[in-house]
Amino acid sequence: GKSCSRIQKNDPQKDFGWLGRVRDWQEACRHIPPETASADDVRGFFETWFTPYHVTESSGKEGLFTGYYEAALHGSRTRTGPYQTPLLSRPSDLVMVNLGEFRPELKGQRIAGRVVSGQLKPFEDRAAIETGRLSAKTVKALCWVDSPVDAFFLQVQGSGIVQLTDGSSLRVGYDGQNGYAYTAIGKELIARGELTKENVSMQTLRDWLAKHPNEATELMHQNKSYVFFKILDSDGSIGGEGTVLTPQRSLAIDHSIWPYGVPMFVATEHPAKKQPLNRLFFAQDTGGAIIGSVRGDVFWGYGDDATHNAGLMKSPGQMWILLPKTLAPDSLVFSK
Repeated sequence: GKSCSRIQKNDPQKDFGWLGRVRDWQEACRHIPPETASADDVRGFFETWFTPYHVTESSGKEGLFTGYYEAALHGSRTRTGPYQTPLLSRPSDLVMVNLGEFRPELKGQRIAGRVVSGQLKPFEDRAAIETGRLSAKTVKALCWVDSPVDAFFLQVQGSGIVQLTDGSSLRVGYDGQNGYAYTAIGKELIARGELTKENVSMQTLRDWLAKHPNEATELMHQNKSYVFFKILDSDGSIGGEGTVLTPQRSLAIDHSIWPYGVPMFVATEHPAKKQPLNRLFFAQDTGGAIIGSVRGDVFWGYGDDATHNAGLMKSPGQMWILLPKTLAPDSLVFSK
């Protein structure tokens, strides 16, 4: 319903990514059942208005499905005591560029930087930002948190809730990025022989960082990407689509391939229960680590269970996208 509300407001003649026009999706959205509808009614709606297409890559049908969550942090409105790590606002001189608006072949690619003498130059990387290289005139701290590791993973997750020392809380969300490609520190630790492909997870990464405090900063600096935040006045985490995310229904996808709002059926495995997880999701978010057509990041929500499930999830799976019956693409096979 949230995605349909956005689709209904768009120009019917606009392209819906490469999947037809907005009008092709608006007709189906006009018949969407109410939130109180039964499961049978919802199933009937999708069977009536949509056709499923199995998505495959040149390497096969199976892809990777991971998880993310709304992070929980502890902070202060002022820099004091253990609260020494800032969550920074978007700098006033940060320029973010969607390259697809300039050249169609660059669709989905983005860069960011700062204008110097009329030319766009690279912005500071993570190490430079964290060592205070940004001007106080261009950026401010929204609050200060008690853990640089928590702040790092908040940037990976994209949103979170900070419980403040005065008893209040702040919900913060993504508001820009410094233009550098995302580097997974898990892959770096595997390359160093510290972890293996089999045991790398959010939990094992956090354990390693806790046990190696003298090396933790250097490792986190390997990920040059840095995320800036804004305070959210919403009742939930907001995804790239601009809609509030729904736990276990919202999926982060490769937005260079998939437009927001597409329904996607995923057949994968529950990370904790080790049982089949087969359900319908909606493409409502994206992320720097989500690359490929059969690739998704499941939003698990907020709280201990969400953190646990998202941290463990590294599940193989297959994906079908549901398209309005007026659309009939020739192929949904992608080259990696």
